[in-house]
Amino acid sequence: MLAIIGGSGLNQFPELEIIEERFFSTPYGDCSAPLTFARIGATPLIFLPRHGKGHKLPPHLINYRANIRALKDAGVSQILAINAVGGMGEGMGPGTFVVPHQVIDYTWGREQSFNFLLDGYVNHIDFTHPYSAHLRERLINALISAGLPFQGQGIYGCTQGPRLETAAEIQRLIRDGCDLVGMTAMPEAALARELGIEYAALCLVVNWAAGLADQELAIAEMMQILASGMNNIKKTIFIFAKTTI
Repeated sequence: MLAIIGGSGLNQFPELEIIEERFFSTPYGDCSAPLTFARIGATPLIFLPRHGKGHKLPPHLINYRANIRALKDAGVSQILAINAVGGMGEGMGPGTFVVPHQVIDYTWGREQSFNFLLDGYVNHIDFTHPYSAHLRERLINALISAGLPFQGQGIYGCTQGPRLETAAEIQRLIRDGCDLVGMTAMPEAALARELGIEYAALCLVVNWAAGLADQELAIAEMMQILASGMNNIKKTIFIFAKTTI
């Protein structure tokens, strides 16, 4: 079963063939919204808006553990996460689609693990490659089929939010090797790995990160780029879902 975790700009997905909405209670609390069971053609999938219906949850207050556990309990084995990000690297300008291959976590205070014991040992996951190579390849093929320009790799720097970063913080991320900056990749990716769920992300760059453009960030312009990119994101999801087994 495939799950789509919608990010900023993808809080609803009416183009799906909706089967039902179902709420899952978890030992870690309530997830962001009821899970939407749907189909794309003959392919079943689940849609979950990360920020809740109406985009009410800021990144640092999302219950990532409840979200991932609910998806696991619903039978999900693969997750495609959608992220709106800022660009820093070469070729990472506004409007660019990116399939990240690495992440650096700058968040703090978030519940980072399910903290369960496996056969008497703490579950120290291998997180060398945080994104599934298998799903990344399928996503890249979907972007090619959709005829969309994209970057096939990038390092995602995940910051705490909800505020945007300072120019000095962005320079630090650049020195660390980051190409993208966002607020929701972690601990989402690590929690999926703990539960054995394949995880990949499709990022849409909506702005140059702080201090890299000639003028200060304009939220209205970011939202315009986000809105204009949604149809292409949905187009890619439809292709991706139909080719994912």
